Amino acid sequence: MALYNRNYIHNQAAQRGAEREEVRYEEPAVRTESELAQFIKTTYQLFAASCLAGAAGAYVGMGMVQTIAQWYIGLVILEFAMLFGLYMTRRKPGLNMAMLFGFTFLTGITLTPLLAAVGTGVVAQAFFLTALISGGLSLYAMQSARDFSSWGKPLMIALVILVVGSLVNLFLGSPMLQVIIASAGALLFSFMIIYDTQMIIRGAFATPVEAAIAIYLDVLNLFISLLQILGIFGSDE
Repeated sequence: MALYNRNYIHNQAAQRGAEREEVRYEEPAVRTESELAQFIKTTYQLFAASCLAGAAGAYVGMGMVQTIAQWYIGLVILEFAMLFGLYMTRRKPGLNMAMLFGFTFLTGITLTPLLAAVGTGVVAQAFFLTALISGGLSLYAMQSARDFSSWGKPLMIALVILVVGSLVNLFLGSPMLQVIIASAGALLFSFMIIYDTQMIIRGAFATPVEAAIAIYLDVLNLFISLLQILGIFGSDE
């Protein structure tokens, strides 16, 4: 890969990590069993719809990769603004849906330079592995009797370290460090999927929108980490 592509990968990792920190947890709401079941159902319906919106954004973006690369910084700023707006409007019916799908659509658009850089074969492999890993880990979290609530703080600390490492390697440009960061990212966001899944089924999120965006960012980050790993080892450089 060219140096630009390596830098883009690190920028993307740092961006997603920073975005992930925006999602906060609130005290669990007291819900009946039927209300919790409906909450979980709605959450995963929104998550699935968010994935479709992200895929639609990537599809649209693939037709204008160079333009997106030129306006990347502006799109990143807009993405942060939309995530902040989504958090602020999470309890406003209608508007929160518009912000959710607008944000996830934009994540697909900003991901297209990386998708184009690694190629369709790597994208397909990363997508399959992401679906397999995230599905398996979610089922594990749902079925496990273990309490993962204590993972929250250590995961956030690990996330900060990962973001700092990504920023440092922007200046170092070390392929070996890049592999380490990508591998650590894949492991970290795998743990986050377990943690957030259990928080969802325990009703630790105030609204389905918050829960959906949390799990969406976990899965998206896992996908990006796998794209990095597969892209690096699939590169001729």
